[in-house]
Amino acid sequence: MTNFQERSIRVWLIVPVIIFLTSWSFFAQTSHSPLVQNRIPNHAETSESQTEEWSPPLTPWGQPDLQGIWDSRTITPLERPAEFTEQEFLTDAQVVELEQKAVRSPDGRPPAHPRKGIPTVHAPFWLDYGTSVIPTKRTSLITDPPNGKIPPLTLAAQKKALELEEAKRRHPADSWLDRSLWERCITRGLPNVMLPDGYNNNVQILQTQNYVVILNEMIHDVRIVPLNGIPHLPEHIRQWRGDSRGRWNDNTLIVETTNFSDKSDFKGSGETLHLVERFTRTDASTIQYEFTVEDPTTWTRPWTVSLHVTKSRGPIYEYACHEGNYGMINILTSARTLEKDHAP
Repeated sequence: MTNFQERSIRVWLIVPVIIFLTSWSFFAQTSHSPLVQNRIPNHAETSESQTEEWSPPLTPWGQPDLQGIWDSRTITPLERPAEFTEQEFLTDAQVVELEQKAVRSPDGRPPAHPRKGIPTVHAPFWLDYGTSVIPTKRTSLITDPPNGKIPPLTLAAQKKALELEEAKRRHPADSWLDRSLWERCITRGLPNVMLPDGYNNNVQILQTQNYVVILNEMIHDVRIVPLNGIPHLPEHIRQWRGDSRGRWNDNTLIVETTNFSDKSDFKGSGETLHLVERFTRTDASTIQYEFTVEDPTTWTRPWTVSLHVTKSRGPIYEYACHEGNYGMINILTSARTLEKDHAP
């Protein structure tokens, strides 16, 4: 074998080794990137990441970077189920049991869903509640009051609720105006649209130095939240999703929303609702989302919800709610048919 042949063989043996080592180094550096690790972490991974000291990435202008598409799916209910009345956190065994039930659910609803067993208009394969509890293993999304329940309604709110219930019973569908804003494909409202539900649980966040844009997949609701200290709208100007203003407190984005319309509805509250949201990025793939609602005309005390939203693969496709939607036509048509059937 000539010297030239020996040198050629050595080159062909060394080159693959260099390529392998270079590729492995690149993979090791990028495998922790949010662009690569955008799956939902399991409970062990989340707990470990929260115990480590972690600093969020920053935008070019120095604010914590919350941008991306985030997924709020969870089988953890808003309120604590009766079976866990005295239990704030699930055991590991209970987590496994609930998540297995969610996987096997014949109607697509999670185990503690308040309408579990009641026929649904959606086929199970349409629904997307997820199959995991929240990483903290709380028995409810409500963290305050400590019992995990929505506080009692005030006497005035109880009277209002009864009157609305009676009005809906007497006039369920005289026109489209008798139906909810959600059914009419106008908005799911705030903070309803930020809570996990049967489908369309993604939210996209975009940032500039003076604004944050929050796009909800459900009914493609978009909020443009000023961060530059401009005051709220005048009190007499009311909007379906209120008027939001944001500010930074260390690594937490705080969004305060007032000026809701009397047509808004969140658990019985409307124009007097005061909403404060908090967005804190806790690791590369997680944002802790928390809100507190207050309305002394509706509830006897404020209450708070907390959940984790996880990085999701995009993009978000438009949810064209009215496109091919025969729901409203069928509701009104059925109502007219029932009126004829019961006419004297």
